[in-house]
Amino acid sequence: MSAHRWGPATGIGSMPGGDAREAAKTVTGSFEEFPYLAELPARGPGADMIGRTAGMLVDLYARVEPSGWRIGDRPGRDTRRAKAWLGEDLDALEEFTQGYEGPVKVQAVGPWTLAAALELKNGEAALSDPGACRDLAGSLAEGLRAHLADVRRRIPGAQIVLQLDEPSLIAVLRGQIKTASEYRTHRAVDRQLVESTLREVLGVHEGPAVVHSCAPDVPFALLRRAGADAISFDFSLLTERDDEVIGEAVEGGTKLFAGVVPGVDGPLSDPAGSVMGVRSLWRRLGLNPGSLAESVTVTPSCGLAGSSPAYARAVLAHCARAARSLADNPE
Repeated sequence: MSAHRWGPATGIGSMPGGDAREAAKTVTGSFEEFPYLAELPARGPGADMIGRTAGMLVDLYARVEPSGWRIGDRPGRDTRRAKAWLGEDLDALEEFTQGYEGPVKVQAVGPWTLAAALELKNGEAALSDPGACRDLAGSLAEGLRAHLADVRRRIPGAQIVLQLDEPSLIAVLRGQIKTASEYRTHRAVDRQLVESTLREVLGVHEGPAVVHSCAPDVPFALLRRAGADAISFDFSLLTERDDEVIGEAVEGGTKLFAGVVPGVDGPLSDPAGSVMGVRSLWRRLGLNPGSLAESVTVTPSCGLAGSSPAYARAVLAHCARAARSLADNPE
């Protein structure tokens, strides 16, 4: 297995509410072995996933237009706000991880979801222009390098895990991203180009990297080739046709971040029940149950921005308990 240290359970990224200290306290209290930098999109544009990552870009700036985020020539209010909120979140995490040594996860939007979401001056997605995609990936790589260095400085004992969020990846590969007119879709991007661009961005980080997508049909093999050490997905969207690629991934040492607890308010089953599907997957694949806790990190099925604060806290505690049940009773 990989020599990377991973914790038994962690979160995806977003949390409800707008209080950075409250979020950091909840996250570090729930996941003592694998905290992460919370994102609080409820604060508004710039705290959302796209705006936050746009704020990290180097020599590229984005601003909010009625249609979404658009690349502009100079940093404006929206960029400054995104940077300020990220700083606030980092301050809070730093405060609650004093003396901590172990894995810490930070998230950013990956190059393809970013290219599908950011508009060029003409209103079309950056995805429509191969040169723009290239520039965007390069700018993201530089921005992530600086961000990771900042986190290392603030939490010297951290082993940083970089997570790239790629919810639009499958739509990009299949040519399902709509054009500005909404009547057509952008051409599918060549798989090899998708893979090499992801490899370039993941390559800025020397530590372990995870790619997250809570869409169906996650391209496990492509992500592994691109350099993902772990793949984070919504476990409920798996079908038996994913079995083979998952078996290969696990046997190849890829860690699975299994999203087994619903991200929106509802009744929670018992923690052991939440990981029942993971256990039966292992049985179907004929994998050694003893490797379960080593191969799987338990997470919510997606971000928690849409849940109530009480439910979000319950979900994090539930993930930690479910991971414990997986370690204690792998059978």
